[in-house]
Amino acid sequence: MSYFTSVSGENGLNGLSTNPCKLLDFSRLVLSDGQTHEGTTGDRELLAVIFGGRGAFTVNGRDLGQAGGRPNVFAGKPHSVYIPCQSNYSITAHGSLEIGLCSAPSDLQVDPYVIGPDKVTSGVWGAANFTRSFHQILTEAGQPDLPAARLIVGETYVPSGNWSTYPAHKHEKDDLPSEAFHEEMYFFKVSPAEGFGMTRLYNQEMDHGFVIHDNTILMIPYGYHTTNSAPGYTCYFLWFLAGNHRTQAVVEDPALQWVSRTVPMLRALGH
Repeated sequence: MSYFTSVSGENGLNGLSTNPCKLLDFSRLVLSDGQTHEGTTGDRELLAVIFGGRGAFTVNGRDLGQAGGRPNVFAGKPHSVYIPCQSNYSITAHGSLEIGLCSAPSDLQVDPYVIGPDKVTSGVWGAANFTRSFHQILTEAGQPDLPAARLIVGETYVPSGNWSTYPAHKHEKDDLPSEAFHEEMYFFKVSPAEGFGMTRLYNQEMDHGFVIHDNTILMIPYGYHTTNSAPGYTCYFLWFLAGNHRTQAVVEDPALQWVSRTVPMLRALGH
């Protein structure tokens, strides 16, 4: 089974060559100026996260206007568009446009909506050399005006030489309040683009390491996972999850759990 692959950047819609997940799916949409992509969601909900550029969105005949604006993922908060199940939609590029399309099963009947940068919360997780910054785009916390059936979506930026999702954690079964089942995917970009990072996916039955390059994706149906950036480079990843509900709860690798207890002390020391 393959848990890691590259995603093509050819003009048009680029799907996954392999996908071990049962709920989540992802496509990378690349459009040139004036080009239009049309699609239908069927029995899935879709969040279109604009990596770079600007596009005009129409859903079920409703004009949502233009969204986007940042030139790339390393230049500010995103615009995103939520497209519910059983919807026909079109996206027309105004200049070069790149979008990540995250989807999951849904029967939630709601109106489509735009998530502007003003609705994206940001902050910092970790400490010392496992500090990383994040954008929360579509989560269950504090966003009652942004309904979704399953999708949970955000962005993380891992500075030069740092680790993220560390200590490694898993979320592979429903055992609330300690753990909630969610599949997850990480779609990576690297700055400068020729750089790299590393990611690890493991449990008692498997232990895989992969080299992160620009436009690669890690698919996580189960298992502990963590990532890092090579010195001199920043790694970005779009993370998105789907499970039986939208309550998040993770279990850290017991062998690494002690690291979490050092965060308050490290922050107090200014690290």
